Amino acid sequence: MLVSPLPAWQKLKTLAVLAPLAFLAACATQEPGPVPATPSKPVTVAPQAPRPVTANPQQQQLRELIDQQDRLYRVAAPLLTSNAQLCRGNARNLLGFTAKNRYSFPIEFADTARSLGYDDRLQVTGVLPGSGAEQAGIQRGDILMSVAGKPMPQGTDAERQAAVLLSPLVIKKAPIALGVQRNGQNSTVNVPLTYACAFSIELGNADNVNTYADGRRVLITRGMLKFTQSDDELAYLIAKDMAHNILGHAIRQRMVSTIAEVIDNLLLPHPDPTTTAGTAGIRVYPQDLDAAADTLSLYLLARAGYNIDNVPAFWKRLADQYPASVPNGYTALHPSTAYRLAMIEKVTQIVKAKQEAGKPLVP
Repeated sequence: MLVSPLPAWQKLKTLAVLAPLAFLAACATQEPGPVPATPSKPVTVAPQAPRPVTANPQQQQLRELIDQQDRLYRVAAPLLTSNAQLCRGNARNLLGFTAKNRYSFPIEFADTARSLGYDDRLQVTGVLPGSGAEQAGIQRGDILMSVAGKPMPQGTDAERQAAVLLSPLVIKKAPIALGVQRNGQNSTVNVPLTYACAFSIELGNADNVNTYADGRRVLITRGMLKFTQSDDELAYLIAKDMAHNILGHAIRQRMVSTIAEVIDNLLLPHPDPTTTAGTAGIRVYPQDLDAAADTLSLYLLARAGYNIDNVPAFWKRLADQYPASVPNGYTALHPSTAYRLAMIEKVTQIVKAKQEAGKPLVP
């Protein structure tokens, strides 16, 4: 599960990509760790360094892409770190940060990425709050120089090669020695592992308003990202597809390969638009499966500290603006809106009652 079928430059790397391709997820399932006594709060990744006032169009385009990815990282972080217990066999040990180099972006952006400070070396682009990486003092912008005394890979294939180096280390559960460079100074830090959900959260290069979950990945299209009006709304989407993955719905629908092909295509710099035509060959979710994912998603959200009061209003707005008659939209694949809303209202009251009573937030 370590080697991606696509070259590194074709992937838009995300918060928990194929373990530990972005240095977050391990490849071996571990025993569940302790569940936090209280829900964690959504957290904010450290801001990027100040940017120049002027920029050429490609720089602006790449910065917009980076900002979109950062938003996904920030919103997904508490969902992944707070729900290891509910993610069951999908939880792994994480190092707790993301890292990229200039080849982590579409190839046409490689030179532009260099102008924004990315070179052949992998550098930290985000740190999971509360993770072992944060505890060890890893910061955004740190250049990764070595792992366990071995040079950190560089160049076009750096992320895959780094995954190969890290794979046997994260299985051992012990802190991992990372050599980092900050402001020209080299140091070695021991990074403890963090147990969390290991789903990959991806940004899709398409303007249709949809999301996809193939059992190990969650993809939010660019169009859906723009549709959301708040981070809470984006969290609703991520949690819903995490729930589909946890519950094995792609497997039950016998749609794993079909959905995986759609996601693989939407990760390309220039996807084939015909693959998302209609419903893309994906079977419509039955109302019982969809409602089950809605139920679990409410627990995932509450445990991560997100406000679940506005969940019904969001799904209603989405269904009203993009009804089932829009063939490549979300509601076309999740048409049982009335049934889902009734279930969501009911489960929301149950979850809130558990919160008020201080009971464990488990279904």
